[in-house]
Amino acid sequence: MKKEYLIYKLAGQMQEAAGIDTGLFSKYDVKRGLRNEDGTGVLVGLTRIGNVVGYERIAGGGLKPIPGKLFYRGYDVEAITHAVLEEKRFGFEEVAYLLLSGRLPDAEELASFSLLINDNMPLEQKTKMNIIELEGSNIMNILSRSVLEMYRFDAAADEVSPDNLMRQSIELISKFPTIIAYAYNMLRHATFGRSLHIRHPQEKLSLAENFLFMLKKEYTQLDARMLDLLLILQAEHGGGNNSTFTVRVTSSTRTDTYSAIAAGIGSLKGPLHGGANIQVADMFHHLQKSIRNWTDVDEIDAYFTRMLNKEVYDRSGLIYGIGHAVYTISDPRALLLKELARDLAREKGQEREFAFLELLEERAIATFGRVKNNGKTVSSNIDFYSGFVYELIGLPREIFTPLFAMARIVGWCAHRNEELNFEGRRIIRPAYKNVLEEVKYEPLNKR
Repeated sequence: MKKEYLIYKLAGQMQEAAGIDTGLFSKYDVKRGLRNEDGTGVLVGLTRIGNVVGYERIAGGGLKPIPGKLFYRGYDVEAITHAVLEEKRFGFEEVAYLLLSGRLPDAEELASFSLLINDNMPLEQKTKMNIIELEGSNIMNILSRSVLEMYRFDAAADEVSPDNLMRQSIELISKFPTIIAYAYNMLRHATFGRSLHIRHPQEKLSLAENFLFMLKKEYTQLDARMLDLLLILQAEHGGGNNSTFTVRVTSSTRTDTYSAIAAGIGSLKGPLHGGANIQVADMFHHLQKSIRNWTDVDEIDAYFTRMLNKEVYDRSGLIYGIGHAVYTISDPRALLLKELARDLAREKGQEREFAFLELLEERAIATFGRVKNNGKTVSSNIDFYSGFVYELIGLPREIFTPLFAMARIVGWCAHRNEELNFEGRRIIRPAYKNVLEEVKYEPLNKR
């Protein structure tokens, strides 16, 4: 039997074997996707790190949509962000300290922590060379492989003491920007024939500034502050998001930090999780070409209606960047991102495009409500603006998802450390109901 035919045959058999009557999920009360019937997540754990709020439970049953809130260690992210923006300073390091330690740093602690992050940004020479050798690869794959490579250079790689976990967390947070910047510059060189630049991180620069310096050298202060804001807003999002839950599941086995984080990277790489900002950016460019009058509400509504009816664009029936698993009336991250994005659009001469994006947001929500007519309250999410902002800063699409990882590594580490440091921890082991009846085995010569 030819190899190609055998693979084809096995694939067909696999599909046949995978068929499960969807009615059985209701019969056995299976929470598909770990979701309840009302769309909320199944409660599987407790945490003191992040809290994502988008609704209130009504006495007697049901949910009441409310404006979204995001809390880091009990602090409203809106309050943190506004303080950083008003003082025109960088805040990602402060948020990282808060999420890792559980409390806000004072000025001396923050200065020392920022210096520690900066000191740990350079890579081992072998890791650097491995990145250079991985030309043409997906950057998320390079990031995952580089994290696993760090295991080789850690004499205490498998130790799970609090001190060692914190050391590993700081090193990972510090090195992600360097790995991503070097990986993209190698991809740029190998794929597009551009000059290869390996710039070393600079002293006294914030993590956001250093990343932009290593990636492309030239940037404005508003570029760096905008990236810093995005890192703050994506650093943590509760224990139930897919990649963080993946880190907690693998950490519950007491595997090493690098293996757990690599698993989280693999989860985030999936287009249903970390790739949404690319989908929004592609959709926005399509709408720029397809909508003749960028201020015509009727034309926009008509096109969105056709999108929801699977008649145009990618015929998925989706408007990317609209809707969220938890947020209902609003995603606080999207609201905060818009505040500074407007200034950035003005600096880059993209005010008309930004106004179009805002109108698209408004009409997408209105059209969704009218066409779906299912009583569900939806809002835009952070991805509706993040891709546009990345492009304003001049960041290539190949690093959109890696940038998400560069922020979320803080939350991943915080949740791993919590998983390994509370009493009564158990390996995470949910159940699957087998719905296939017992089959009598037949010897090979009788088949």
